[in-house]
Parts: sequence; C-alpha cells; structure tokens
Amino acid sequence: MSTDPETTPEATPPGTDPEASGAPAPQEPPPGTDAGDAGAGAEAEAGAAPEAGAGDAEEGVTAGVSEAQAELAAQRVERERIARRKAEREHPVDAGGKLSGRAADLLAAVRAVESGAKAPALTFDEAPPAPRRAAPAPPQPRPQAPAPARTVGDVGAVRAVLGRGGAPEALAGPAAEALGAGAAELLAEDPWRLLAVPGVRPTQADGFAQALLGPAAGPADERRGAALLAWLLAQAAERGHTALEAPVLEKALAQYGVPAPAEALEAAIGDGTVLVFHEPLGEPAAEDEEPPVRVLVGLEEHALAEESLADGLARLAATFTGPADWSAAAAGPGADLVRAVAGAGLVTHTGGEAARAEALALLTAARGLGLRTALAAHAPAPGAVTVAELLSGARGPGRDADGRFEVDLLVVLDAPQLDVETAAALVESVPDGARLVLSGDPGVLGSAGPGRVFADVLAARAFPHVSSRTPDPGPIGELVSGIGIGELNQVDAPGKEVVIVPVRDAGEAVHRTVQLVADSVPRAFGIPAEAVQVITPGHGGAAGTRALNAALKARLNPGPGRFGGFDPGDRVVHVPAPGRALPARVVSADAEGLHLEAAGARIVVPQDRVESRVRHGWAVTAHQAAGARWPAVVVVLPGDAAQALSRDWVYTAFGRAERHLSVVHGVDQALAHAVAQVPPKPRTTRLTGLLRALTAAQREQA
Repeated sequence: MSTDPETTPEATPPGTDPEASGAPAPQEPPPGTDAGDAGAGAEAEAGAAPEAGAGDAEEGVTAGVSEAQAELAAQRVERERIARRKAEREHPVDAGGKLSGRAADLLAAVRAVESGAKAPALTFDEAPPAPRRAAPAPPQPRPQAPAPARTVGDVGAVRAVLGRGGAPEALAGPAAEALGAGAAELLAEDPWRLLAVPGVRPTQADGFAQALLGPAAGPADERRGAALLAWLLAQAAERGHTALEAPVLEKALAQYGVPAPAEALEAAIGDGTVLVFHEPLGEPAAEDEEPPVRVLVGLEEHALAEESLADGLARLAATFTGPADWSAAAAGPGADLVRAVAGAGLVTHTGGEAARAEALALLTAARGLGLRTALAAHAPAPGAVTVAELLSGARGPGRDADGRFEVDLLVVLDAPQLDVETAAALVESVPDGARLVLSGDPGVLGSAGPGRVFADVLAARAFPHVSSRTPDPGPIGELVSGIGIGELNQVDAPGKEVVIVPVRDAGEAVHRTVQLVADSVPRAFGIPAEAVQVITPGHGGAAGTRALNAALKARLNPGPGRFGGFDPGDRVVHVPAPGRALPARVVSADAEGLHLEAAGARIVVPQDRVESRVRHGWAVTAHQAAGARWPAVVVVLPGDAAQALSRDWVYTAFGRAERHLSVVHGVDQALAHAVAQVPPKPRTTRLTGLLRALTAAQREQA
C-alpha cells in the first residue's frame, strides 16, 4: 500500500479540530441492550431511514402515481392479502400463530425458559418451528393508485388532543398518519399510542399521558406496557430484528419502569398487540420430555411477511418447470450456476463483484433457450432494474392477470440488501413454474430494514447453492477478500490502487478528504471529482457525512443554498423510502419543489419533504453506498468512529471502489481489530426455521 496517491502531496497544513470527540449524542437504551443486544444489526444511520420520514412516496414530474407511491401501495395490499390468507387457514399454526386466549400457556413457557438453563443468546438459525401448511393462494393484482390521503379534519382533531397534553403541534400530521382513522380518539383514550409516531421516546409519551390522564397515568398501566412493547419491537426492527426473545423484552420493560414485565407481556399477547412464537431448540434430553424451546415475540407485520416469504420460497422450489436441455449453456461461462438453475426453481449464488458476470452469463443462456428473463439489483446497475422499480412497475416485466411477473427466470443481485417485507412482496410476485436466483456477497452489510433474508436462506441449506470461485481482481480485490476472512493484509499496489492517508484528528481528516476528492485523485488517476465517492461511518461527529459534505460543497460547488441548503449542481442522496438511498444531482428549484436528476430520470421532491428526503451526497455512509460502486472511493475513519467499525462495515466500504481506494486513517489499531475480531452483529429472525420446517414437510409428502 502507498501512503499518498501522488509522489509530491500538497504541503498545505491541515486545520485543527475544535471538537475533539465529535461523537453522536447517546440515545435511550435500545430494547434489551444489556440482555443480548436487541439493537444489533444495522448501522445507526441504516440508510438514513430515521431521517427519511415514514416512507411517503415522492411526487414525480409527470402526472399520476410515482414509483415510490406505487411500491408502498403494493406492499400495503400485499400485507392485507397475507393477513387474509393467514386467517383462512384451516388449522392453527404451531410456530408463528397468535395465541389469543392462551396467555397462560405463554407465561408457563416463559417461566420454563427463565427457570431452566440460561436463556440462549439472540441467534437466528438454531432450530425450525413445527411444520406449517403452505398456502397456495396467488397474490391479487397490485393497485396503481396510492391509498386515500388523510383529511385535514383528522389532523385538526389530533392537534387539539396534542395541545391538551402539551405535545408539539408538529406531531399532528405524523400522528394522524401513524394511527389512521380515529387517531384523535385513540390518543385521548390511550396517550401512550403517541409512541407509534416516529421519533417519539418513552419519556415524552409518559409526559403526554400524565398531562392527559393525571394521577391515573402510572407505570403499571397495561396500555403503557402494550405501547412500550410495540415500540421496543419497532426499535429492534430498525436494527434488523423481526422478533425478540421473551426474556429480553421483559428485561427491557423493567428498564423502562414496568413493575411486572411478565404480566405486561402476557397482557399484550392476550389483546393481540404482539404475537408469540415457540421455536424448538433441539431434541429433548429424554424421550418423555418436551423439546426445549425459545419463546419469541414479534409484531404482526413482520411475522406475516416472514411466513409469507417462507411459503413463497418453498412454493418456487416445488413448482419450477422449463426447458429440460440446458447442456449447451452449461458448458460456457458460469457453468456451475447454469447447471444448478437447470434443475431447481430456487438457487442461491454467492461471490464478490466478479461473480456478477456469472449471473449475466446465466441470463444470456436462458434467453438463448427462449425464456423470459429479468435482472434486478438494489442500486441502479447496467442492464438491471432496481428492486423498487420492479415492484412498483416503473420498469421491468409486466404482470399477468394474477398480479405476478411475466418471467420464467428472475435474477436478483445484492440479495443481502433485501429486507423481509420487500423480499416477501418480490417472491409472491414470481409465478409458479418460474425460477428465482438470489445472488449476492454474504460479507457485506445487511439490509437497512428488518430481517436477514439472504443469510437466513443460506443458513437453511434447503435449496441448491453455488459459490463463485472467481476472485475479485487487482489489489483492491485482494484487500477486500482478506477482510472477508478477518485479515487486514498489506497488498502490493504498484499503481497506487490502494493508498493509506494517516491523520491525527478529525479536522485533518476533513482537510485531507477534500484535498483527495478535489485535487489529488483527479490529478493522479484522471478520475473526475464527481466520480469519487466519500464513505464514512456515520452522519454526526466532526468527520461525519454532515461535516464532510459541508466542506466538500464549499470546495466543489459553493453557493448560498437558497432552497433548503441546496444549489443547482449539488451531489445529493434522495431517500424516497426507508432503506433506499439514490444518488442524484440537483438540477433546479422552484415553487413546485427541488428538481433532481437520478440515473437519467427527473424527480421533483416537494418543498415540505426536502429536509427529510434529501441530503448532500459527496459523502455517504456504508449502508447508503451498499450495492453501488464508483471509480474511486475515499473511506474516512476518524478517531471517534473506532467503536462503529466492524468487519462487514469495512468490507462493504472498501469494496465500493473499482480503480482506486484511499483510506483516511485516524483510528490506529481499531481498524485491524474490527476486521479480525468484530463480526457482524446477530439479528433475531425466524425465516431459517420456517424454511427448514416447510422443506422437511415437503420431503415427507414427496
């Protein structure tokens, strides 16, 4: 590795940093933080989801329904359809069903776990639940119009209730949206429902409840316990979990002052606020004993999505059809993948960036056989539509009368970025008889939303799997491959493909980053500044995305920021929905909104959504960069970022570079420590067990 991209670096001395620490302010403890880390999984920014609003769609330039609106409407209908299908099942579901009226059974199970051996750690693939009957019902056609907007009267009524409780009036709109029809009445009756509004914390909801209810608002109130449980699970979902263990939730409730956590959990399950699941943990110790179980608790929306996804994957594996003779195609590039797809309806495919060529070879072979094919990716990529575009119908294949894609083979790249709800909607849209390939690099950061879909499917070992043997080329590929196995190696970079830039503090890190992007990299490698991407661990801090973007804007596109801090020519990130971050450029601004250009398309972000949906994009987080690549990347590691580093973060950030990687290094040995000893944090999910049970049931029936 070199120490600078040029033999004669600039001699301009760096500035000093007035904020030595620059660490983001601590928040309230996540659910079960010291009882298994219920907040494990994604980075704090998680694709800027908390600052991106509640997932409202942006308004496009053309009349009609925008891509994001159609996508969100489609997902709403999909959840409703899944709920109807679940309700119509003839038999109760042993694992994954709501146990209304059986709270005593739950409490007994919880007590068994608590009084026995130490509760198992938060894991995701230990054992399957009991077999479930797959539902064959096809999805309904997706709508092409958004749900009706809330009325002004609803917001006014909510504002009045908020005023009586001393809550900010600015919460009226989000509260009306989060709680739906009758929001004002719901808040007046149960003030803790305010926790459903994004950004509201338990202490704020408690204050609101005390103002409305007076002395009746106590910590033991069942309404408070139910709202806290829903909030804890929603917070855990932002960090990737689809469920949490009952003992973890009880401990978290105790941390928030609930005097009888087990009873509060029992009551919330009894009234349907949360669902409970029993997952076997292995074989019983003796023939006359019941198998050990772990008791998981989750929200209905995630449970239904996870179960629908498991059903859909099992359905595709069992129903595929197609040409029988793939022999000619199986002799060319990507032969292993072609052979696997020839004989299976669902195939997983893993590898680095070079492995994408194998997926492209598969598509070419399938088209040669006359199959209808489609290629989808998380981020814009040559020859591919994004998963969001595919689901919304903005691009990609059409849908048949049953609402399913008109394809015989669908290849999905960047599969680790699929959250459980997106994956469920995607898989339910693939028709019987078609083939699905989930392809991706298991070493990268997981999805910004709940679930670990790709990892769970791999862990189930229920479907054919192909692991690419094609290594990523060059010094960058060698460096990233080593990181993937926990080794931070010194690589030979004769063309200065990898450069380490040591810095003493955050101020120097910002200075050197601007120098690299604006001058050193373009001059040494002929890569223009607009093709250089900066990646840093977080948004806050003295060298986070906010500070870096301010410095880069001042150097590369100075201006007054007349429209919400933006000027024409600014590089930005557009976040139309949580978990989606689209690189774009500001074109203009007017009374209609901020006009952006993203991947050749024009987007208009209304004025009232600019603050929550658009941020400067010269510097982004690794989650925002996942799935995309740039000719040159500058990874900034200031000293206050040491605790945020993990192997999958470093692997993702370094792997975004194609030709050149500069590492602005201020974390001393923390980088090597993160690569060697800080693996990805686990997520608690149920998909692995569901898949194992379903495929086992299919084998028994065969």
